Amino acid sequence: PLGDRRTNLIDGAELVREAMRAQPDDTPDEDDPDGWARDVDVLLAERAAAAERRERVLLPAQLTVSQLVELAADPDSLARRLRRPLPFPPNPSVRRGTAFHGWLERRYSAGRLFDVDDLPGASEADELVTDDRLAQLQAEFLASDWADRTPREVEVPFETELSGVTVRGRMDAVFADSDGGWTVVDWKTGALPDDERLPALAVQLAAYRLAWAALSGSDIADVRAVFHYVAHNRTIAPPDLLDMAEMTRLLDAVPGPDDVTN
Repeated sequence: PLGDRRTNLIDGAELVREAMRAQPDDTPDEDDPDGWARDVDVLLAERAAAAERRERVLLPAQLTVSQLVELAADPDSLARRLRRPLPFPPNPSVRRGTAFHGWLERRYSAGRLFDVDDLPGASEADELVTDDRLAQLQAEFLASDWADRTPREVEVPFETELSGVTVRGRMDAVFADSDGGWTVVDWKTGALPDDERLPALAVQLAAYRLAWAALSGSDIADVRAVFHYVAHNRTIAPPDLLDMAEMTRLLDAVPGPDDVTN
């Protein structure tokens, strides 16, 4: 079955045997005849090295807004994820949030020429999650001030370039304000963030704000961006969102493909 690879495989196996023969005799330690202590020492050393190691990973040419937030919150975590992408484990809270966003999008779209519910797959999110918690989130939203407002746009995809990196995302809703400005809202179905986490999360709003200013041709000062935590009926508007120069500095702090020299 090896075909033409057989010769190379045999040669490689012989090289391994020669290397093994060249090793000194591994006489078992009288105090550790089975090698357990030695194996534990090796594992502990590997664990310590992994904890101290900082991954050096070049930023890709494209990032999602979520990755941008992770870059601000924990660059090492993002580096590990970029180096070795792994799927996220199933999370009922994420599925519930997806179902809520789908329900809200359909509610806002009810006045359009066709009913979004009639589209193939439109109701799949609600079918996946039908627990009482989802119903509670819907009731909490209907009791909020946002339920009485009509957004100008919902689920707005965007793509913008920051310091040579293309950032992609989707804004949940954009509302026109009475003063002629705009408010971009990101619906959150989870717990309220602590004060230490909020600055990193606010990078998401900063990206939305810059993107909507570009899409609408508005001055950045006329665009606001907020989180609304549905379960708590609380809207959070982080102060001093990053502007274009500050977002650029965030990305410039990490090497990109153009920083590599031969």
